[in-house]
Amino acid sequence: MGIGQTIFQLFQYAFTAYYIAIFYYVIMSWVPALGENAVGEFVHKIVNPYVEVFRKIIPPLGMIDISVIFALIAFRFIQMLALNGLATVLSTLGI
Repeated sequence: MGIGQTIFQLFQYAFTAYYIAIFYYVIMSWVPALGENAVGEFVHKIVNPYVEVFRKIIPPLGMIDISVIFALIAFRFIQMLALNGLATVLSTLGI
């Protein structure tokens, strides 16, 4: 495995970990006890700023906060663009 593949996989793992953190954030909103520990606090600190951007744009529908759905869709789109761009850069550099 070359250095380019390693770099690409690290970015891929980072995106996947953040995507999982967003899902955990959603589950924490349904089960508040999950947020009352160090993992829950960490997830809240890293995910809330990203989700807040969407909350400012998309108001909740009654008691349902759909902004997280749009945050997940946007995140997947960003992930796709970033990884495709990274792959292009790495192949251009011959790494």
